[in-house]
Amino acid sequence: MRRHLRVPAPVFFGASSSDGSRPFSYKYLMQSSSTLFPVALQSAERRGDLSEDVYRIKAGNSPDPSVELAVTRLGLADHSRGPGVPVILLHGSFSNRRFWFSPKGVGLGAFLARAGFDVWIPEMRGHGLSPRNRQWRHNRVADYARYDLPLIAAFVQEQAGQAPHWLGHSLGGTTLAAALGGGYLEPERVASAAFFGTQVSRVYWPLKVPTVEWGARLVLKRFAQISGSRLKRGPEDEPIGLALESMRWHGLFGRFGGKDGDWWAGLAQVDVPVLAVAGAGDFQDPVWACRKLFDQLGGERKQFLRLGREEGFEPFGHVDMLVSKAAQQQVWPLVEGWLRDPLAQVHGAVAVSQVVPAV
Repeated sequence: MRRHLRVPAPVFFGASSSDGSRPFSYKYLMQSSSTLFPVALQSAERRGDLSEDVYRIKAGNSPDPSVELAVTRLGLADHSRGPGVPVILLHGSFSNRRFWFSPKGVGLGAFLARAGFDVWIPEMRGHGLSPRNRQWRHNRVADYARYDLPLIAAFVQEQAGQAPHWLGHSLGGTTLAAALGGGYLEPERVASAAFFGTQVSRVYWPLKVPTVEWGARLVLKRFAQISGSRLKRGPEDEPIGLALESMRWHGLFGRFGGKDGDWWAGLAQVDVPVLAVAGAGDFQDPVWACRKLFDQLGGERKQFLRLGREEGFEPFGHVDMLVSKAAQQQVWPLVEGWLRDPLAQVHGAVAVSQVVPAV
C-alpha cells in the first residue's frame, strides 16, 4: 500500500530532458531534500507497518561525477512521535539493502525500525538501487570511505538532527574501519561503531610472492567485475577494483591503507564506543582476525563479542550471525540493547575497560 504518491525519477543538474531537448536543472522539477547537496526523494511507500523512503544523492564530491547513492530510510508508518535515534546499516560484498530487510519486512533493519530507531540503509555504488557509475569497475574501498560515507553521514545527521550509530557487516565494516582510520569520518558524525564479521588481517601467503601477485593482477585486470551469482556469494556483482585493492593490502609490503594514509595506524586514534562481533563458525572472517582489528582500535569504550556455544550462542557463521532465525532470537536483541546504551556491557562480551552501568 502506498503511503504517498511516487515521486518521478529525478533529473539532476545538467541532465537532459526526456525528449532529448535542451538541458534543464533539477531545481525546476522539485526541491532537493537536503540543503547540503542535491538529493531526490525517489519514492515514499508504506510497507505494512513500516514506512520506506528512498533517497538518491548526487553530490558530485568524488572524481567520478556520475556517482549516485541510494539511501533507504525505514521507520514506523503510524508513529505519532518524531523519528528515533538514527542508525546506519552498511551491507557487505555481493549484497544490497535486502540484507537488512526483506520485501516481507523481515531483517535487522526492520526489527530496529519497529523498536523505534530511525534506520538508514545506504547501498554502495552499483548495488541495489544505486546505479553503476561510469568508472564502476575501478571502485575501491578507498572511494567508499573517502567520498561516500562522509556524504551519507552529513545527510543523515542533517535529517535526523543528531549523530548516527554505524553498523557494518563484512565489507561494510571494512569500509567503516577505513573511513575511521583514514580520518574521513569525523568523530562528531559517529555516535558508535559496530563491526560484524570484519577483519583485514587474514593472510593469503601466495600473495606474499611478488611474481604470484603480479601475475594475478594481470589476469584480474582483464575483467570488469566478479559475479556474485556465479560464485554463489550473493545477488550483486563486485567491481574488479575491490579485488585489486585487496591484493595490494595483502601483498608482500602491503598495508591497510590508501595512497594518502595508513588506515591501520589511524585506527589507534579512533575513540568512539565500539562493538566488534565475530562468529565461532565464520571461516571467511575468523574470530582471531576480527579480534586483531578490535585490538587495533583506540579508546577504552569498546567490547568484543564471540558468538559461539561457549558464550551461550549458536556457532554463527559469516552471514547467519545477522540473517537467520537464530540471529533474530539471540543477536538482534543484543544489538538493540547496545544501541540504546553503547556503554553498557553486552551479554558475553569482553570489555576493554570497566563499562559504565546502564541508566
